[in-house]
Amino acid sequence: MISARGVRKSFGSATVLDGIDLDVHSGEVVSILGSSGSGKSTLVRCMNGLEKLDGGRITIDDFDVSRPKELVEARKRSATVFQLFNLYPHMTAVQNITLAPIQVLKQSRAQAEAEARALLDSVGLGARADAYPAQLSGGQRQRVGICRALAMKPRYLLLDEITSALDPEMTAEVLNILARLAKTGTTMVFVTHEIEFARTISSRIVFLDKGQLVVDLPTSEFFATDGGMAKPRIAQFLSKMRKD
Repeated sequence: MISARGVRKSFGSATVLDGIDLDVHSGEVVSILGSSGSGKSTLVRCMNGLEKLDGGRITIDDFDVSRPKELVEARKRSATVFQLFNLYPHMTAVQNITLAPIQVLKQSRAQAEAEARALLDSVGLGARADAYPAQLSGGQRQRVGICRALAMKPRYLLLDEITSALDPEMTAEVLNILARLAKTGTTMVFVTHEIEFARTISSRIVFLDKGQLVVDLPTSEFFATDGGMAKPRIAQFLSKMRKD
């Protein structure tokens, strides 16, 4: 389980996370919604130890991400896919995917490459395994990023606005992959503006506003007029997103 208790984070005088409590259980898909600046991406960066907490505690399978030795163990159990791909430009797709399994999981190069090529096949990129990032479209690069995360065999997949830099066609490609992962029971924390997709695949919806967790509800309740939609701030947000 991923557990956050009283999580606080500020940048200068700006409070970005203000006492967040959240649990993510095995097999759940938890989508985090909210307007820009609400703290969604910062929360994910705190979960994977990329941002230092100013208060509170986050654990992944009881490993505290604020403690360096425990963070190493936590990162063996979770993997992050970023919105801007973050692939190494001088490495091919298969090399990007095999780097961490070889260095962190101590897999043999042959095993890591075989598994990487199988992952690329599963997302329709088997023929592009030896291509460099500059030779791939945005959607293809993001699929390589997902494969890179899955190659670590994580229990938890953290997804931070991974379609925000993609055009609609490429977005559809990536969302189809995530829908398939959700059906297999992959545990995901999904920061997104893709409202209808979140509605389709999520177990729960979490809504952040100005650094505070406003609601944490099962998906059907979040979109019900007597549930999340009964809160004016959420109704306003959803109305604006649907117009956009």
